[in-house]
Order: sequence, then structure tokens, then C-alpha cells
Amino acid sequence: MNILFINKFLYPKGGTETYMMGLGAELSRRGHRVEYFGMEHRGNCVGNRVGAYTKDTDYHTANPVKKVSYALRTVYSTHARRQLRRVLEDLQPQVVHLNNFNYQLTPAVILEIRAWDKATGRHTKILYTAHDYQLLCPNHMLNRPDTMENCTACLGGKYTPCVQHRCMHGSQAKSLLGAAEATLYRKAHTYKEIDRVICCSAFMQSQIEKHPDLAGRTRVLHNFCTVPPRPQVEKEDYVLYFGRYDKEKGIDTLLAAAKALPQLHFVFAGSGTMAEEIQQLPNATDVGFCTGDDLYRRIAAAKCSIYPSVWYENCPYSVMESIALGTPVLGTNIGGIPELIEDGKTGVLLPPGDTKALGAALCRLDLEPERLAAMTAACRADAFLSVQDYTDKLLSDYNA
Repeated sequence: MNILFINKFLYPKGGTETYMMGLGAELSRRGHRVEYFGMEHRGNCVGNRVGAYTKDTDYHTANPVKKVSYALRTVYSTHARRQLRRVLEDLQPQVVHLNNFNYQLTPAVILEIRAWDKATGRHTKILYTAHDYQLLCPNHMLNRPDTMENCTACLGGKYTPCVQHRCMHGSQAKSLLGAAEATLYRKAHTYKEIDRVICCSAFMQSQIEKHPDLAGRTRVLHNFCTVPPRPQVEKEDYVLYFGRYDKEKGIDTLLAAAKALPQLHFVFAGSGTMAEEIQQLPNATDVGFCTGDDLYRRIAAAKCSIYPSVWYENCPYSVMESIALGTPVLGTNIGGIPELIEDGKTGVLLPPGDTKALGAALCRLDLEPERLAAMTAACRADAFLSVQDYTDKLLSDYNA
């Protein structure tokens, strides 16, 4: 089978790329021909035979002149269509698997797939893995950045709240473009061309099903776990947070709890806008952004990890990695997080934004080492889907 993955980024940037490249590698191992389409970038580690990509576009760092030019391409990209056609004609895929494509590639890529189908008399299977809420919410988070309030105001197809609240990077102009893009493709019913939506959590499915063009086309398939088998390590006397240091991740809540618990040592591994506040804590160590074996070692040695996010997370790899490495997770009961943590067994579920509840849970684990040991053992015995098992399940949709 010939399979084309479409994603903005073709290098290891985040969880979406981890997913796409891991799945693509497994499909290649099984003998399928797999290629990738996205933006050109010097760090690209996957691609396509004809070397067709869109131009690298960074809306956040571009100068004012380029920003105007980029704005015209955020809604509809003829360049992306032309480049994609070259790949389609060469690869002739039976399946196109979409990931993150809005703004840099635009939903015009879906229109190009169907135009190519019409020209060739084919019907290419289009799948989409919903890594975030982009097809429902212009800022992809169902969250108002100005207040950190979770918000579903745009789910009905009216996107004026996005503009009113400047949900796109605090910019009214960007928010207007985001709302325009969402309105255009909703009215055109472009997403009706997607045959199957893979939802990484049941919560994600519950939201996607509210889109009239996607209802009845969804399937829940939690992400596979990417942590390689590792020997057990001895636990050390610290609790760990790893990830972005940003408000939607609940860092405010964690910092308040840490200040109230000077007897505990907190290790932070990551980067973000709140790094300075973290570095001012006397009982915290900021080791910066970590990856690979260095990160896995820190996770495995922690007494527990904390995932205090306050927005509707989908299927966070951080939670899965922690449990897979034998480290219980204190996570918030929001979005897809509770689908990964067995409350009281592999971790503790807490109300989002509740400093007192987080502090109490940390104190209890600190004072009850036998309970912590039981949770650690439960984590080590737990098992998420492997990439092999995940691929077996996904192929039923590819072949349907």
C-alpha cells in the first residue's frame, strides 16, 4: 500500500511528529511505501521522492512585510496544492493520513486530493488524526488565552468569539484570519471529504462529534507509547514536572503548591514563559529542556510526576511516558488525562487549578511510602498500546 502522511513539520518538533514518524516507520517496516508532505526545513528527516514541499513559514518571527504576504496564504494555499499534486502523481497513494495542516498548508490540501481523485477516477482514503481541536476552534485549544478559561463558544460554527477575545496570539488581525479560515471551510463542507477521524481520547471524540461534517466518522484510538524498554532504577527524593512552562499547563497551580511545601524538592525539566518564576523557588531545580535518555532517566527516578494542566489536553505523551517508566502521575481531571491515569492506582486525579488538592496529594504520598510503592508497582505493570498494536488497529481503517 502507498501511504502519504501530511503534516506542517517533517522534523521532531513535538508529540504530533513523534506520532507520525513512529507510525510511518512501522508501516515502512511492514513493507508499505510511505512518504511525507509538509514544509521545507533544514531539519527535515522524512520527505517524498520528488522533493516537493511548501515554503517554510513562521508567522511568529516574520518581519511585517512577510507577515502580510503570509496572511494571504493562511486561508488558502495554491502553492501547497501545486506541490502536493506533484507528490500525488508520483506516489499515487491509496491512503492520505492528515495530521496538523491548518494555516501553513491550509485545508486546500484536502481539495487537491479530491481534485486529483476526480482527474484520475480514483477514491483516495483520507484519514485525519485529531491531535488538537483545530477543526473546531481557530486557536486549536478550546481555551481563551486572555483568561485561561476553557471555552466552547465556537463549536456551533460561529467564530466571532475568536475575534472578540483575540484568541489567536492576542492579535485581532490573526484572530480575524483564523475565524475567516474556519468559516470558509465549514460553509464549504470541506471536512466532509475526510473518511475517518482518529481521536486520541474519548473526550476528543465527544467534541469532534459536534461538528456536523465529521459526526459519525470518528474512532477513539489512544496514542501508542514511545518509551523503549528500560531497566528499573532506584527512586530519588524529588517530584518532577516535565514539559512547557506555560500558564495553560497549570504552572501557576504547581508553583503555589511548591511554595507551600518547602520540605519537598521539585525538579522542572522543560522551557517556557514562566522559567524565571520557577528559578526563584528555593526548593526547585530547573534542569532545562531534556530529551531522550536524559529525560527518561529523570522520569524513572522521580517519586512521582505532576501534570497540572488546566486546558482540555487530548492524550498527553508526558502522562504515558511517566507511567510507562514506573512513575505515578498526579494529574488533573480534565480532557483526555483521566483516560490515562487509574485514580488511586497509577496516579491521582485532581481538580484543575486546585492548589490545596495538589498539595494534599503530594503530602499524602510523601507520608505514605507504602502507598507510593504500590502505585509505582502498578505503573510498571501497566501497558499502553505499542506502535505495533496501534498499527494493527489502524490498518483496519486504512483497508476499510
